[in-house]
Amino acid sequence: MPQLLYCEFVSILLILGNNSPLMKLADTHAHLYLPEFNDDRKEVVERSLAAGVDKISLPNINGDSLRPMLDLCADFPKNCFPMIGLHPTSVNTGYKEALGTLFATVETHQFVAVGEVGIDLYWDKTYLKEQLEALERQIEFALINDLPVAIHTRDAMAEMFDMLESFRGRGPRGVLHAFSGDPSDARKAVDAGFMVGIGGPVTYKKSTQAEVVKYIGTEHIVLETDSPYLSPVPFRGKRNESSYIRAINEKVASILGISPEDTALITYRNSCKLFGLEC
Repeated sequence: MPQLLYCEFVSILLILGNNSPLMKLADTHAHLYLPEFNDDRKEVVERSLAAGVDKISLPNINGDSLRPMLDLCADFPKNCFPMIGLHPTSVNTGYKEALGTLFATVETHQFVAVGEVGIDLYWDKTYLKEQLEALERQIEFALINDLPVAIHTRDAMAEMFDMLESFRGRGPRGVLHAFSGDPSDARKAVDAGFMVGIGGPVTYKKSTQAEVVKYIGTEHIVLETDSPYLSPVPFRGKRNESSYIRAINEKVASILGISPEDTALITYRNSCKLFGLEC
């Protein structure tokens, strides 16, 4: 391990106190296959494993990201698990063809979820109609294949809950990734059969995630990094990676007044149940 990276890894353990590096954790949402990790991808995964993160779920973005994601999972088959889906910011008028190509891969590969799918109105509302249609098709696909759904929602919480309401009684399940709603939204998510994804923002001063954690506790949450984005304090401003999930776990434990070992154990089991993995 290069000296700089080794020192950074040691600093993680020092910052987080006396937690055992062997404490099992799961990162339920990480894009470690992206170009940001081209120079040290293997080292990033190995550093995460050394930090106790032995399950990393990888959400797909579009057709271009599929091969790099599957290659990473092939390199670490016991630790990295792929999802299949079309990210809302990749949706346009050609979404039907894109979905057809992605859906066909279930014949040759196993996936733990349909994701990353959803509604994103932050950057552009041009393709809202197509985003809604693509999300509906992907939830239907998840139901047919008995898979959970990893949902991305940005500036579209009302639209998302309207979509989930349209499936009431049909049993879609999954996780609302990078949850940005308030406690009442969290309750709606849980009532709809979904987990709440808690990541780096829970460590930010102005984030609502701390209130959500206090409200719903550990029973309905899973931990995620969304690497390389949304790095937790004290790594904010740096490229995020799965080993940093220890900081997220530490913060959740502090919010709830319980031990990091307890939050790790519960959220790890939650993630295994969510994705159908052996704990």
